[in-house]
Amino acid sequence: MLDTTMPPPPAAAAAPDEPALIRAAAAGDTVAYACLYRSHAPRLFAVLWRLCGGQQARAEDALQEAFLQAWKALPGFRFESSLATWLHRLGVNAALMELRVRAGGQDHHSLDDMEGGLQELAVHDRCAGTERDLERALATLPPRARAVLVLHDIEGWKHHEIAEQLQMAVGSSKAQLHRARGLLRARLGDMT
Repeated sequence: MLDTTMPPPPAAAAAPDEPALIRAAAAGDTVAYACLYRSHAPRLFAVLWRLCGGQQARAEDALQEAFLQAWKALPGFRFESSLATWLHRLGVNAALMELRVRAGGQDHHSLDDMEGGLQELAVHDRCAGTERDLERALATLPPRARAVLVLHDIEGWKHHEIAEQLQMAVGSSKAQLHRARGLLRARLGDMT
């Protein structure tokens, strides 16, 4: 479970020591790994929470899966990207895999017919006003449209990356993004 009571260390303090922490954690140092977790888990959780439609339990499961995979794969980490990027990819993969599993082997279009999870939306105290409305509206989007919107507009992924990750055509990614933006505008309009 994500420990939200402990703030991550300041970025300036964590950055110079991170390569040493990575090496120590890769060698089995659980204290170093815990430092990496505290440093990276809050931001990754925020992304996963959005991908999971505001469902805290699903986001926590994806976060834990990502960090479990990271623990196992950390000895092979080659420093070709930042640890944050690598962990981010593991987390997004875990959330998207859960999305596929939740679909129960149905075709990809059936994912769009599933509930968005607004009833289970866990609004964080830090959200207020417009941000809360945006998060609520985002949570009501169909899962695939929400995933494309979060990955493209919030996380900055390219359509070819999204298409590969979600196993769809690039054109479908673009269409889902257009659909998600339209639905989001409509839902935000309904909330005013």
